[in-house]
Amino acid sequence: MAKQAPRADAVGAIVLTLLAAAPLASAQAADAAAASGPAAAVVITATRIEQRSFDLPVSIDIVDADAMQNGQMMVNASESLARVPGIVAPNQSRFSSDQQVSSRGFGARSSFGVRGIRLYADGIPQSMPDGQGQMGTFSLSSASRMEVLRGPFSALFGNSSGGVIQIFTRDGEGDPRITASAYGGDYGTWRADVTAEGSQGGLGYIVDLSRFESEGYREHSAVRRDHANAKLNWKLGERTKATLVLSSLDQPVNQDPQGLTRLQMEADPRQTPANSLTQSTGGNKAQTQGGLSIEHRLGAGDTLRGVVWTGVRQTLGRLSIPLNAAPVIKGSGGISNIDRDFHGIDLRWTHQADTPLGALTLTVGLDSEAMKDVRTGYESNGGTPGVLRRDEDNIVRNLDQYLQAEWKLGPDWILSGGLRHSRVTFRNDDRYIRTTGVGNPDDSGGVAYSNTSPVLGVVYHLTPVLNLYANAGKGFETPSFIELAYQAGGASGLNFGLRPSTSRNFEAGVKALVGRDARINLALFEVRTEREIVVDSAALGRTVYANAGRTRRTGLELSIEARPLPELQATLAYSLLDARFTDSYLSSAGTTIQSGNRLPGTPRETLFAELAWRHRASGFSTAIEARTSSKVYVNDVNADAAAGYTVVNWRAGFRQQFGRVELSEFVRVENVTDRRYVGGVLVNDANGRYFAPAPGRSAIAGISASIEL
Repeated sequence: MAKQAPRADAVGAIVLTLLAAAPLASAQAADAAAASGPAAAVVITATRIEQRSFDLPVSIDIVDADAMQNGQMMVNASESLARVPGIVAPNQSRFSSDQQVSSRGFGARSSFGVRGIRLYADGIPQSMPDGQGQMGTFSLSSASRMEVLRGPFSALFGNSSGGVIQIFTRDGEGDPRITASAYGGDYGTWRADVTAEGSQGGLGYIVDLSRFESEGYREHSAVRRDHANAKLNWKLGERTKATLVLSSLDQPVNQDPQGLTRLQMEADPRQTPANSLTQSTGGNKAQTQGGLSIEHRLGAGDTLRGVVWTGVRQTLGRLSIPLNAAPVIKGSGGISNIDRDFHGIDLRWTHQADTPLGALTLTVGLDSEAMKDVRTGYESNGGTPGVLRRDEDNIVRNLDQYLQAEWKLGPDWILSGGLRHSRVTFRNDDRYIRTTGVGNPDDSGGVAYSNTSPVLGVVYHLTPVLNLYANAGKGFETPSFIELAYQAGGASGLNFGLRPSTSRNFEAGVKALVGRDARINLALFEVRTEREIVVDSAALGRTVYANAGRTRRTGLELSIEARPLPELQATLAYSLLDARFTDSYLSSAGTTIQSGNRLPGTPRETLFAELAWRHRASGFSTAIEARTSSKVYVNDVNADAAAGYTVVNWRAGFRQQFGRVELSEFVRVENVTDRRYVGGVLVNDANGRYFAPAPGRSAIAGISASIEL
């Protein structure tokens, strides 16, 4: 506790400084409210209507297009999410497992993709009804912004506890424009992108096509990714507008180098385990999705909005499981094939009215989603499918109702709240039934989970440019179908005894605007979770999950954006997270997880700092950034940890305008000091291969040409 006292004093000093600055800040209120300043930042994700983020009782940040696209490859969200406090998006250099993201520790246990965080693209879910999502479908090169919500209000979006990340494609506007870009760098890495956009006859359009290829930093880590994203928006009269979004992802080359043991990593961080090469680990995946949203204004205070979407996804995965490694009843083989269909609908009505106590905004909605996986598993003979070992349909459905309200109680108070009732059903239809030999019983069955999650928040305008806020709520997170796949002790069938985790969330914070060009956000939070879902055992491709008991997450998040000079932009994001088990528990293997152990995959501290300079007259820009993370434990028993690190990145570029043609060039150097470090960990890996090394010093360069037709 003594070690934490200086940090607590520092937090108190920040709060006192903000409060002491109130009179000065109030005098600058007129300037701060200018449209060009940080006070003008508008978000949709928190309340489903456009509002200034400054006025909301939540932690929400915007990652703008410049942060995602300027001097970046625009391949992974980890390139830009580091500037959001509370978010950890590790650079694992393993494209096969998709981008892992955690928010306040939620999602850190995921071995692939995103858990515990709801993902959206232009209002359309990129997370399935069971909570599993992938960020590989995000089109960074055509995005206008990402909104990142943390804290209790995330519960209003359904089956998640940690947060919401939503990406928005920019609208096609103005004269037709075509942009072509090419990027290249170390490890055989290159990317090409073509975008066409504009508007004509009331129809706005943007189409973005790209291909990314890399041999990878490590052996057996090659990837090829083809991506398409299109958005059309138009008006159907004075009161109605529509938006159509289509996206496609094809990843036919998808090698997986898997993790390394500590000895392997220290000997050669670029190597791959021998069995990964023998079994050709990796696979391929493809997804196509479309969605339509229609918004109709009934009158001055009433709006109806409907969103429908549908899609298909195919995934082939090859694991490092040798032939006949497990009995038929206990394993699904080393090759997994999933054909997925999914669809959904979200309907909502928003009512705005003036009341004697102030303006009221009320939103009532219904959300229904469904997913069906046709799942088969085969023995792997050096990566070639062999004997069938699994054949079943996995079906998930949810039906949710939600209510959200905001009440402006006079000039200084805003009260926000909401309620969401969720019902999520899982069903397994087993076709792999064997009555002879070793045999395999009919493992069909199902389970349903229900929960009601309330949230409440309040904002107090201490001055026009200094807000105090607080919020509280309950969260709900079901297991995913992957987490239900196996039972402990080698029993056949799905683990329908696994229960959802629930959480109680508390947050308080300060938001300050300093002049026209600076903002400071500080949030303190605590999350108490019951029945935390953890890895119970993992062997031969069979990962069993269990409910661990109670955990607690406490911490703070600080973000500062400032422009001390017209040409100079400074950004800082700092997070402190203490995430621990508060109950001891015994795993099925007889291992005791002690109360007080840290949750694996969660760094105690992270820091992002960037200083960017732009000389507008010449079109030159440059920036230097530092990313710091403390050590990260790799398993529940805290037996080993990836060491903390600091890496420095640098970029520079030029931009020129020649009439209707715009050119831009850039160069970027990652890990300038050539630091050897672990980019991410594979939590509770059964073989002790916890570590995913990040690349050493590497460089990329790119050029882009845009012409207005």
